[in-house]
Amino acid sequence: MEKHLKQMQVLLEAGTSFVSVTLVEAKGSTPRAQGGRMLVTDSGLFSGTVRGGLVEAKALEFALDFLAESTLTEQTKFVDWNLNRDAGMSCGGSVKLFFERFHTNNWEIVIYGAGHVAQALIPMLLTLESQLTCLDTRQEWLDKLPESSKLKKLCVKSLPESVENTSKKAFVLIMTQGHRSDFYIAQKFLERKEQPFLGVIGSRAKAATLRRELKKEGLKKEVTESLICPLGFSLGGNHPQEIAISISAQLLYERDKLFGKIHPRNPVPEQV
Repeated sequence: MEKHLKQMQVLLEAGTSFVSVTLVEAKGSTPRAQGGRMLVTDSGLFSGTVRGGLVEAKALEFALDFLAESTLTEQTKFVDWNLNRDAGMSCGGSVKLFFERFHTNNWEIVIYGAGHVAQALIPMLLTLESQLTCLDTRQEWLDKLPESSKLKKLCVKSLPESVENTSKKAFVLIMTQGHRSDFYIAQKFLERKEQPFLGVIGSRAKAATLRRELKKEGLKKEVTESLICPLGFSLGGNHPQEIAISISAQLLYERDKLFGKIHPRNPVPEQV
């Protein structure tokens, strides 16, 4: 059990998607008693065993299918398999298995700029189940960010040129040193038309200017309107910590809309 928990911690800290499988009960002619455990990543068996043979092969296949499911509302499954009927074995036993998946949403957040708001925002986001990347041309600002296995800090010569290397699934926040650099990065992303969330920090006046300039570059109105600016919910003041809270709230809301956890017109999840 101790080894199993240590292996789980390795995967959790790395942000790797995986399924934990536990043999809850074994009856009849089964070669392994209850309590067997294994961990499965998208590469296959990572560690452990639930008994071997056809049962383990079936459990491994089931875990991989569960890991690949697009719906994120169901994070656990419980099965009761007859070894003869469900696993094609000649013995007359049965097994009950519990499957639980972790990190399956693989929520990626990419932040352009390591300035004051990013310095307040990133420590908040690191407490969530997410993988972060922060890019800046200034190594000294990146060095101020916390060290974490969940955070990549990339010092690049050109922020707009790094857009093509950004995951198409990532939520992107643009908060660089100024309007010009924000503009060129936003333009690159809007031309790709692929991000589930693209936001730029700034005022309503900046938003109007940004969209007007993007239209001059040939981008259609429906494309420029998909850009979130100002970034963050309309609450709090102009202090970096309060801006960070408003952005965090907006990100959680948009994440839950995307993954189907709340109704888009009801931003407050029901309390249990």
